[in-house]
Amino acid sequence: MLKDGSTISGAGRWVSYPTWRYTRDVVFQCVALVATLVGIIFLVVFLLEILRQGLPRLSWEFLTSYPSRRPEQAGIYPALVGSVWVVTLTALFAFPIGVGAAIYLEEYAPRNRFTAFIEVNIANLAGVPSIIYGLLGLQLFVRVMAPITGGRTVLAGALTLTLLVLPIVIVASREALRAVPPGLREAGVALGATRWQVIRDLVLPVAFPGMLTGTILAIARAIGETAPLIPIGALTYVAFVPPLGLEGLRSPFSVLPIQIFNWVSRPQQAFHVNAAAGIIVLLLLLGVLNSLAIYLRYRLQRRLQE
Repeated sequence: MLKDGSTISGAGRWVSYPTWRYTRDVVFQCVALVATLVGIIFLVVFLLEILRQGLPRLSWEFLTSYPSRRPEQAGIYPALVGSVWVVTLTALFAFPIGVGAAIYLEEYAPRNRFTAFIEVNIANLAGVPSIIYGLLGLQLFVRVMAPITGGRTVLAGALTLTLLVLPIVIVASREALRAVPPGLREAGVALGATRWQVIRDLVLPVAFPGMLTGTILAIARAIGETAPLIPIGALTYVAFVPPLGLEGLRSPFSVLPIQIFNWVSRPQQAFHVNAAAGIIVLLLLLGVLNSLAIYLRYRLQRRLQE
């Protein structure tokens, strides 16, 4: 290409292109780069400020202490255990239901108006504000199903977050199923396998890494949610941890986002330092979940290639 924007085509003829077209490309590239750098810069500044405030407060005592009116004695132990409880139950509920719904919609459901109506609503539910799920959980799991859930308990919180992440799990699982080559299904049918045998032995092993990754990323979103848990009564002060066993499902609870929100709302600067330390712990949990998703996807893909 010459300076005036002209170039030589494959046939050896000169083809002229306006120079302003390339100028617009450069301008757009610069604008996109600036937009990317702005987001990265703000994220780095936020993380550096959180680390500056919270790292000196992080200690084993902070992780194993109970909340207190005295900021120097306050810890996140009940909230940390409550987050683990709620997130584990959410994963146990969301994964089989979401994967089962995705398999039915993608492999079994007929293509008609009713199926299209369900698919549109699932896609829309993925964008519903999380506070709406909190209000739904308050009415359904705390009030209507109180004899089962025990009211404002760990089980009610986990079921509410399951509703929140279920559309994301279904959409991610369906995309993973669509990524499986159609020839794999046709080869299974040609060999005389039933539809379920094709799905179980051929389709699911290939789609499982994508399903698992989508589920873990959805759970990573749920662990940082505060709005859905406020209406169902997640406590800001808990002097105990949910006991191990079935009785723990019907126990009051707190989670890390609720505890952080409570500390941030306090006027004392020492509580703000505690909130920064809690944010670091929450970010570490999110990092562990995201790393787990990457690791499992890599291992499963390697196993399929072998």
